Amino acid sequence: MSFIIPNYELIVLDKIELKWLKSFEAVFLHLSFKQASEQLALPTSNVSRHVALLEQQLNVRLFERTTRKMRPTEAGQKLYDSTSSLLDSLQSALQETSSQTNHLSGHLKIMTPDLPFMGEVIASFVAKNPLIALSCDTQLEAKEGIVDGFDIVMSFNRGGMMDSGWVAKEIIRWPSCIVASPKLLARYPKPKSLQELSSLPCITTLSVMQGAPWRFKGGYLLTVQSSYKVNSGNMARAAAIQGLGFAILPFHACEQAIEQGQLMEIQLDREPEDLVLNAFYSGRKYPLEKVKVFLEHLKSTLTHLS
Repeated sequence: MSFIIPNYELIVLDKIELKWLKSFEAVFLHLSFKQASEQLALPTSNVSRHVALLEQQLNVRLFERTTRKMRPTEAGQKLYDSTSSLLDSLQSALQETSSQTNHLSGHLKIMTPDLPFMGEVIASFVAKNPLIALSCDTQLEAKEGIVDGFDIVMSFNRGGMMDSGWVAKEIIRWPSCIVASPKLLARYPKPKSLQELSSLPCITTLSVMQGAPWRFKGGYLLTVQSSYKVNSGNMARAAAIQGLGFAILPFHACEQAIEQGQLMEIQLDREPEDLVLNAFYSGRKYPLEKVKVFLEHLKSTLTHLS
């Protein structure tokens, strides 16, 4: 007697939709339906329903849910480990196929600081490539855990960067300087070394670029004294002019204030690291065509700012 064994794998695959797996992946990475919905630009109810339908079809619970937290079950972990690379490969294959056409198309997702020039750069790119659908999130600091799902993440940096699975491409570099106002120098001696500067009041970042430590060429880190912390170069410059502390700023951002006598450049025994705007994209050997073309457009547009 012979038996016909049903092809259960084929039956299950036919009944599972790709959008369910994408929602599952986003929830797995964020452990939050709300954050997953923001990444996917979908209502939270849709993401929750996708995961529920996937669990129903697989007849297994993928997440343990409580009122305070969520964590993947063993089955959820195994499913993510098995499918995440497949979804990435599928996305790459679709993008590469699409890039063979004469017109650039697809969904481009960018995270960037809200820089004065970035709006025009992005808008002009889409105007040249009308088949591109754009999603742009403005974040000053690209924190780990919220960048998943983006094609390009723009971020400021001074000195060495943290290791990650992303590829970094330098877009623009601004030489920097230490500045202080005449008001401040009337109260404190003009420092000539980093050691002297370390005991004087400084204006630092609140959270970006590791907060307090200032970076100087040669890999030197200096922890400074600060009671005035902001995540804005414009706010730091305004505070420096008011004599609230020494500041490290891109030279172009304080050049006019120096010429007008509102600020003075402080020469020390080490030069501050340049401020660099980097573009990060997923660690593939070659970037997707839409990423490659956008980065070329961005860098060529910003050349005059360097």
